[in-house]
Amino acid sequence: MYPSTLHRVSVLGSGVIGTSIALALRRAGIRVALSDRDGDVVAKAELMGAGVALAPDDPPADVVVIATPPSTVAAVLREAQARGLGAVYTDVASTKARIVADAEFAGCDFTTYVPGHPMAGRELSGPFAARADLFTGRPWALCPHPLTPAGPLHTVAGLVAACGAEPQVLAASTHDRVVAAVSHAPHLVAAALAAGFAGADETMLSLVGRGLQDATRIATGDPALWCDILEQNADAVAAVLETVVRELSQAAHALRSLDHAGSGALADLLVRGNRGRDRIVDTWPSRRVEKASLPA
Repeated sequence: MYPSTLHRVSVLGSGVIGTSIALALRRAGIRVALSDRDGDVVAKAELMGAGVALAPDDPPADVVVIATPPSTVAAVLREAQARGLGAVYTDVASTKARIVADAEFAGCDFTTYVPGHPMAGRELSGPFAARADLFTGRPWALCPHPLTPAGPLHTVAGLVAACGAEPQVLAASTHDRVVAAVSHAPHLVAAALAAGFAGADETMLSLVGRGLQDATRIATGDPALWCDILEQNADAVAAVLETVVRELSQAAHALRSLDHAGSGALADLLVRGNRGRDRIVDTWPSRRVEKASLPA
């Protein structure tokens, strides 16, 4: 629906997401230039076939993708626009509202900037964990500013399509509320569960099965990056955690009461858990959500 006419893309940040984007674009026949504050990381991404290092005399890219931690996006965007690195700019950070506010404060040009976030990732980090098919069939949120014209939005939607993903337009505040529930709070819940085993003895660890491994898989991740993400979306994540804590507190109370009412409360939680899990599974890999259409 959104054919890509891209020829040249620059990716600033060569971690797992930036390198995966670069690999997907290379697979689509698009030239990719790579940049990262760590030259060794760029070299690893090059070895993966993700592109070549960005050179000072490279011509402006059709799109510049900022794949750096959320708290750095506004500054990186401001510098990239000042250097004229591209015609259109986007980012892939997993928070949006605070980045938009920071970019406004920094004086960034929103007529060429489309905030974005691919709803895909891995618990592993670094370019060697990148995959060209990471975004295939996945939603990719685009949260244009009121000042952003339709042209740049369609250009970034073309990049999303070239990566195999499906662009979905929504407000930055809506994005942050949703990802708090589907990504950020679950990561903290998994971390809290896994933290209880940091000092576990060998007897307990010897009985660990796939259920616990599955429940704690996403607890693996760069703590510094995740602190950055969570702090950027603090209020929305806290609201989700408060709901989870309330559910678990009620379950603990029911377990200690050991009466009919307590059993009923536990059964209610488990039934709702079954229902919610079914809905989660039913939406994978395609997300059956109402999608806002891109403006003409």
